[in-house]
Amino acid sequence: MNKTLKTVLTIAGSDCSGGAGVQADLKTMLANGVYGMSAITALTAQNTLGVKDIMNVTPDFLAAQLDSVFTDIFPDAVKIGMVSEASLIEVIGDKLKQYNAKNIVVDPVMVATSGAKLIDDNAINKLTSVLFPLATVITPNVFELAVLVHQSPDDIKTKSDMEIASERAFTKYGCAVLAKGGHFKSTATDLLCNEDGFNWFYGERIETENTHGTGCTLSSAIASNLAKEMPLIIAIDKAKKYLTAALSTGLNLGRGSGPLDHGFNVNI
Repeated sequence: MNKTLKTVLTIAGSDCSGGAGVQADLKTMLANGVYGMSAITALTAQNTLGVKDIMNVTPDFLAAQLDSVFTDIFPDAVKIGMVSEASLIEVIGDKLKQYNAKNIVVDPVMVATSGAKLIDDNAINKLTSVLFPLATVITPNVFELAVLVHQSPDDIKTKSDMEIASERAFTKYGCAVLAKGGHFKSTATDLLCNEDGFNWFYGERIETENTHGTGCTLSSAIASNLAKEMPLIIAIDKAKKYLTAALSTGLNLGRGSGPLDHGFNVNI
């Protein structure tokens, strides 16, 4: 008997410690019942304590990876994570248009939870002008949302603030915006703004310091659900529930902000 699976491609950097980036994406995809593939944008030397070094791939090599995937096992969805160079963003945009890719989830990894910028202004401009127009949904945290709408993060504190900023981003970039409410103290509440208006997703805040790779995990779970032909609202809701469960098992690895238990639901 022949078996088929829905397929998802992650375009992101490698995390040698396994908690974020391509490694987290592939674990998430497996746990959510799809076949994961990867095109690596950069190698990183990092662990739960932080990033030690980064080595970006060349544009030609990234293009070769994307050609290899799209011409053989065509992805039903695409997740895009951290891409730190404008030239690499241009390659991704060209290939997504060339192959008419669908169900594209962009996690705009621009600003760390600390508020520090991770990519330069040129790369941010390419991200918003090249990839956002192709996206089904983007998933910024509050710091990234502030950058996208040219506000201070201090001005996005309440649910009303999030609605205003998310609507500005949706109007400006023309793609659905899932604003992640990680700054709320008592809940894990996210907001989707699209052509249908606002949809709030309420979730339980898990008290843990082990949150390495949460953004990668959420966006990959959303892409996995879109690949399985779920409507966006349902795809987000199920992804949030998966993320909450992966956080709640209490996995404790490493000496810093540890990874999630991506495979909590995988029976061996």
